[in-house]
Amino acid sequence: MATELHFDCGTLVAPTLPDDGALRGLFQRDARTGVYRTEARHYRDVVLRLRALEVPYEDRARRFEPLEVALTAPVEPYPHQQAALEAWSQAGGRGLVELPTGAGKTLLAVLAIARIQRPTLVVVPTLDLMTQWQGVLSRHLGVPVGMLGGGVSDRRPITVTTYDSAAMQTEFHGNHFGLLVCDECHHLPAPSYRFIAEGSLAPYRLGLTATLERTDGGERVCEELLGPLVHRTDIRELQGRYLAPYEVRRIEVPLTAEEQPRYDEARARYLAFIRARGIRFDVPEGWARFLAESQRTDEGRAAHRAYREQRRIALTSSAKLDVLWRVLLEHREDRSIVFTDDNETVYTLARRLLLPALTHHTPVPERKALLAAFANGELTVLLTSRVLNEGVDVPEARVGIVLSGSGSVREHVQRLGRILRQRPGKRALLYEVCSAQTAEASISERRRQHRAYQEGQGEPC
Repeated sequence: MATELHFDCGTLVAPTLPDDGALRGLFQRDARTGVYRTEARHYRDVVLRLRALEVPYEDRARRFEPLEVALTAPVEPYPHQQAALEAWSQAGGRGLVELPTGAGKTLLAVLAIARIQRPTLVVVPTLDLMTQWQGVLSRHLGVPVGMLGGGVSDRRPITVTTYDSAAMQTEFHGNHFGLLVCDECHHLPAPSYRFIAEGSLAPYRLGLTATLERTDGGERVCEELLGPLVHRTDIRELQGRYLAPYEVRRIEVPLTAEEQPRYDEARARYLAFIRARGIRFDVPEGWARFLAESQRTDEGRAAHRAYREQRRIALTSSAKLDVLWRVLLEHREDRSIVFTDDNETVYTLARRLLLPALTHHTPVPERKALLAAFANGELTVLLTSRVLNEGVDVPEARVGIVLSGSGSVREHVQRLGRILRQRPGKRALLYEVCSAQTAEASISERRRQHRAYQEGQGEPC
């Protein structure tokens, strides 16, 4: 009697199984229905094991067949792209590739799709990236490319979707794609996103990122769900030839005589509260605990206001704004991106400099218009918070100015990557402006713990 395989809402189901320890170790008996059930991601292992045992089986789970797709024009990949593609192929079409921003991860995925010849689902973090990927795939593969997300529901053999949309729809289409590509795959370990890979049958998987490592060790989840790290290329290996050469300049500015005492007073009140409560931010639950306890008493609410005040003073000091203005004047012939940590600062800068703000609140048509104006030179400065941290292609940018940010190494590397797209004669320059004698100085040191900054930094200003 043949073993039947079925797909059921992100799981792989078999009514019966042969008496084999390896197979039965993948499944669990479902007490409700009496069938054997496992996560859909084990489909490949199950099929290969059934073939090895020469057990007849009937595959009713898969809803895809090989897809005839070819490049519209020959593509000559860069050596690092070719090396990554070959390493991934030799790993059986499963695995993670870490390439710097601007090194051509999208084109690598195009080459992988053309090689594997399977219906493909590409998962990206944002709607901007979804549109960007659709354009690249359509241009290189010459076929209509579907989109799922942002009010669009158009599933095709090659489809691009967002992590949010994929998490909601994998139970319905997890058996329709043979290749799963996760762009910025460091997002995948989030509890709400893991099901995208767990609930997919796709026997071939490719994870792409510029910064795989996570502070919580989540990269191990990526390896479990997509395959091992098969290739890594460092920024330093590509700068000057495939990426623009770059320099990093760190500028420390003092608080004014009026700002410093207000900062010290607010910080002292905030620190007194967390120390009295024994709250520590070096543990995962520290921040959540501070938020919870700060809302229970008048003292706590005052501490929370003090936290916000000392942070606001450090991130938006008048000296920072003076430095920003001088840097923009110095680079008035260049395309520059100004990064901040929060939307409030972006809007403050927009009012003072009479420049448009680009945040996650910016409507999509306006966002596209701003990026187009930046690309053609009508707009030479983009003010943004975190919406440009990942993936959005702004190759014309030569200058990045980080006015504020988190302590995340990933965020800082991503911001550097926004200005590294190669252009003839281009030399990229990243400024990091931080307030001296504040907590921001230590945050700056923490986020600079990456080889890209240790090699590319110039003299402090």
